Order: sequence, then structure tokens, then C-alpha cells
Amino acid sequence: MIYRTLLVLIAAAALLLGVQLPGFVSQYEQRLDAHLSEAGVHLRGYQEIADRFFGGSLAALLAKHEQSPDPVFRAEAKPLRQLFERFQHFSEEKQALETALPGKLLHLARRGDRDLIGETWRNFSYAVPLDAAALTTGFVVMLGVVSLIELARLGLRRLIRGPRRLELKF
Repeated sequence: MIYRTLLVLIAAAALLLGVQLPGFVSQYEQRLDAHLSEAGVHLRGYQEIADRFFGGSLAALLAKHEQSPDPVFRAEAKPLRQLFERFQHFSEEKQALETALPGKLLHLARRGDRDLIGETWRNFSYAVPLDAAALTTGFVVMLGVVSLIELARLGLRRLIRGPRRLELKF
């Protein structure tokens, strides 16, 4: 009885965790959009210079700064490169998230921007949405957790009892 009660509590917790995942992904995407927009705003002036003098190539503008004999321009190259790389990184991250919810979750778990994930987690606002994506994700997480617990229980039972031998009686 204690095992079943504990299993129900764990299943409920897994369901509540699962319904949070679509909201977390949504908040992550909103935060990503904000960072991408901010980097784009800061890069806009440099892009205008690159458009005017380098055929739109920010890489060529960066190279010009890095190779300049003027130490001020060489020093300016480092923060400009960081801004450019930040914009590229967020653009690639946004492109990677252009998929269905399971693909987004997989991307965040495997290759998501850890700083952005941490920032989203620290500012995450919990909700219990009743939409199809949240409920489906919640039930999938719950089923996965309960299945893992049951498989672990069966594995432990076999370890403790040992392998069963089939006895034939005549």
C-alpha cells in the first residue's frame, strides 16, 4: 500500500513537471528573441557601415578593424567580434528551435544555450496550462517516470530472488 501511494505521488509530480515543459520552452524562446533583438540593435550601426564599405560583410569589417594599424580600431575589434558572434549564436539557436515541441525539448536538453536555460529557469513563472501540448507532455513524462520505476522494481526483484528456474514435473 505504501508503494502504490508513493507511486501515485511520484506520478502526480511527474505530471505537474511535464505540463511545465511547454511553458518553459515558450519562455526560453521569448528570452532568446529578446537577446537576439538586442544584439541586432547593437549590431545595426556596424551593419550599415559594412553595407556601405564592404558589400554588407560584417566579417570584412571585422577583419579591417583587426588589421588596422590604429590601436583604437584593433581594440574595438574584440567587442565587435563578440557582438557579432553573439548575434550569430542566437540566430542559430532560433533556427534550431524551428521544430515541433519534442524536437525543441531534445535540442534544449542536448545543445541548448546553458546560460539562457539558467536565466529562463531563474525567472520561470509556473503555470498549469490546460492545453493539448501541456497535457500530452505531462502524461508522457508521467508515463515515462512510472515505467522507469516499475522496470527498476522488477530488476531489483530479479536480483534479490535470482533467476527463476523452470521445473518440469512428470
